[in-house]
Amino acid sequence: MTDSKFHRLNRRRFLGTAAAVVGSLAAPAVAQQEVFAPLADNDAASRRNISSFRSLNWQPYFSSTAGGAILVDTTSRALHYWSADQTVYKLYPTSVPISEELTRRGRTSVINKVEGPSWAPTPSMKRRNPEWPDFVPPGPDNPLGTHALYLGWKYYRIHGTHDTRKIGRPSSNGCIGLYNEHIAELFALVSPGAQVLLI
Repeated sequence: MTDSKFHRLNRRRFLGTAAAVVGSLAAPAVAQQEVFAPLADNDAASRRNISSFRSLNWQPYFSSTAGGAILVDTTSRALHYWSADQTVYKLYPTSVPISEELTRRGRTSVINKVEGPSWAPTPSMKRRNPEWPDFVPPGPDNPLGTHALYLGWKYYRIHGTHDTRKIGRPSSNGCIGLYNEHIAELFALVSPGAQVLLI
């Protein structure tokens, strides 16, 4: 093989490889977009807990977004929200249940919204942790943070937390936790009746 043929062949290989790389970068934005959530108070522990996660399309999970739709992905520890008209899409990092036994999956809906929720441990929580108080009023010591979305499943909520170290970790007794600023934003967007799917 002459030098000129060798250079032409290598140039073709280089151009073919470059075209393939450029083509892969031109994939749809939804599939490629990585989202990094803002961190509360520059919390170093929170930074370690959160990895990147990707935006999703609602169609694989819901037949429509009527009433608004919330998808909680317990594997990636992310909550996705689509407004009914799909003009608003939000993606938040979450805490998830500490064990598979406490993790509930399936479809439900938001049945109530409470700003400044109070909290009481469930009977099973109290059996596991008898030292816990029977009731915690709204405030900085409340495990539900500043806002809570009550779900159709008894004892299950999407709520805030004052303990930012929990976000991005398996750290709850079944509920889904968000930073207080994120649950406040979601709370303002969501109406009772919104669809919820936990996967």
